[in-house]
Amino acid sequence: MTTVVRFAPSPTGNIHLGNARPALMNWMFALKTGGQFILRFDDTDLERSKQEYADAIEVDLAWLGIKPHRLERQSERKSAHDAARDKLIADGRLYPCYETADELDRRRKRARAMGKPPIYDRAGLSLTDEDKAKFEAEGRKPHWRFKLEGKEVLFSDVVRGEQKVNTDTMSDPVLIREDGSYLYTLPSVVDDIDMGVTHVIRGEDHVTNTGAQIELFETLGANVPSFGHHNLLTDASGEGFSKRKGSMSITHLREEGYEAMAVALIAILTGTSQPVAPHASLEELAQSFDVSMVSRSSARFDPSELDAFNARMVHAMPFDAVKDRLAELGIEDGEALWNTVHENLAKFDEIKQWQELVQGPVQSIVAEEDREFIDAAKEYLPAEPWDENTWGMWTDQLKAETGRKGKGLFMPLRLALSGQSHGPELKTLLPLLGRKACLDRLA
Repeated sequence: MTTVVRFAPSPTGNIHLGNARPALMNWMFALKTGGQFILRFDDTDLERSKQEYADAIEVDLAWLGIKPHRLERQSERKSAHDAARDKLIADGRLYPCYETADELDRRRKRARAMGKPPIYDRAGLSLTDEDKAKFEAEGRKPHWRFKLEGKEVLFSDVVRGEQKVNTDTMSDPVLIREDGSYLYTLPSVVDDIDMGVTHVIRGEDHVTNTGAQIELFETLGANVPSFGHHNLLTDASGEGFSKRKGSMSITHLREEGYEAMAVALIAILTGTSQPVAPHASLEELAQSFDVSMVSRSSARFDPSELDAFNARMVHAMPFDAVKDRLAELGIEDGEALWNTVHENLAKFDEIKQWQELVQGPVQSIVAEEDREFIDAAKEYLPAEPWDENTWGMWTDQLKAETGRKGKGLFMPLRLALSGQSHGPELKTLLPLLGRKACLDRLA
């Protein structure tokens, strides 16, 4: 049997780091099992769903390294959803209810006050045709609830192990709104059935939904897929990410210059028993990754960890791996530059700043008390050709002539030559600058 998984975002905003986690978990699962990955847009909310967001999600997933085998849109499958609705009504499992939101809220509060669970009392099941006609005459439109069997639903979660959900402690879920539009559950289950989805891997906030959804699969006469619920990725304070708050959107991280692989590895490996460490590709990671490695405790994301991990990845990149990317930035024959400065980069694109520093001009910094020393440095600057030994020859002579040593010798030269107090070793930077540029900066 071919495994089939899906990622079903709503195109109502940009996906964020928290969304990337289930997308990557499903992609890893598809890669490891030789299965299929479906990108399915949950776009039944026609008012909020936008094509521009759907396009952006495709771009973000491709940047992360996810290549869907199929693209589906729930909005194009309304006839299948309607057919399932009609079957559920005919089977007596979908029933109309006419309560307003305020009425339902009052009932919940009354139940709590009486020490009872605030679940729906199924008043809609006892409505007569006359009752329904009266509500309709008042201008009320029904919402439709799925009648649960009220049983103990057992399932083997591929992440969390054996799970049990009692549907007798739950309200019958609303599947259809008053305006006739569908909520998440019915289209999702119908599409999973029709698309042959074998595994549903998603966040742990869906665990309680699973009992009702398994009953819905069974009522529609379908095989129940395997479920897996991973821990949620949260920010450092423990709050969940949100499209509406713009929390760590993948688009933003890409535009900020982070490495796609760094973002992907942080998103999927945080909160697992596998350390966040560099991998050559998602294909390589998939061979060692297993959803059972996901911890039951929270998966907290600290932006500083992404910064540090991104820098580690950039530092480890050999020139051959970045040659084409350097050319795209307009840096040709950049091997010497890359080998000199790459360990000082936090993000790849910072190489442009170092190219500009090498090519100049720069704003040299010379303190008044260092002016005489810098004049001496200019006088004793060696003749070309230069190599990595030039710096040592130059500074040894300056030490002998001026008596300066340590930071008092090196820092004034660094500030004069680069205008910065940090950077790559000057013994490797000096040959890139050349004698003429050094003379100009020392002046």
